[in-house]
Amino acid sequence: MPRILDRIMDGLDIETFIVCSSEEEGRKLIIQLLKDWGFNDVDIVFSQFQGPGSRIRARAYVHRSGDYYGWLKPLDKEDSMS
Repeated sequence: MPRILDRIMDGLDIETFIVCSSEEEGRKLIIQLLKDWGFNDVDIVFSQFQGPGSRIRARAYVHRSGDYYGWLKPLDKEDSMS
């Protein structure tokens, strides 16, 4: 069975509100969360501290331009998700 991440063309975005004491802490927490999930290439797309925490949107890259793209591999009949 193919890995689902191999079918992602670029990256995964996550947006959430993190309870924290500063925008910097919120950024560190979301990066740590994505790294804990196994993503090493992470960017913060948006961050706004307000009230009890930060609204943060982050992108975890599965593939960057020029990477080896898993979705270019031909699928076996057993691997097709029909």
